[in-house]
Amino acid sequence: MNDEGAMGIVLNRPSETSVSDPLPGWEQMIAAPDVVFVGGPVQPDVAIALACSKFESDNSDPEIFREVTDCVGTLSLGIGPTDASARFESIRVFAGYSGWSPGQLEGELDAGAWFIVTAALEDMLSSDPQEVWRRVLKRQGGKLGMLANYPPNPSFN
Repeated sequence: MNDEGAMGIVLNRPSETSVSDPLPGWEQMIAAPDVVFVGGPVQPDVAIALACSKFESDNSDPEIFREVTDCVGTLSLGIGPTDASARFESIRVFAGYSGWSPGQLEGELDAGAWFIVTAALEDMLSSDPQEVWRRVLKRQGGKLGMLANYPPNPSFN
């Protein structure tokens, strides 16, 4: 979040598109499943990559890698797969992102529309993306953890 608004990416929406189709050469470094994920509705033709750095702190060049949490950050795909393989592993590629205008996300947070929880590496690069939402909620415990037991479509009950 900043004065221009906020952005984020949806972590649990794999597409049918193999990463090798739009980005040949990267498939060896891609976290399973090796498909492009739908990061959100804004600019779906823009690729955003998350990667795990092989080094504890890798803020040497913010034009290439911006750490978000732990070892995970956004990676510029302009670096190329050969150079990236020396510094990064477990890469996930997203098409598009979610965006909010200035103050919009803050308003949604104030209204209780979002849960704020601590990020974990296994959430961002999970090999089972359909279970991310449930696993994150379960980890919270209490009333929030109980939401993990909701069926995928509550109207089916």
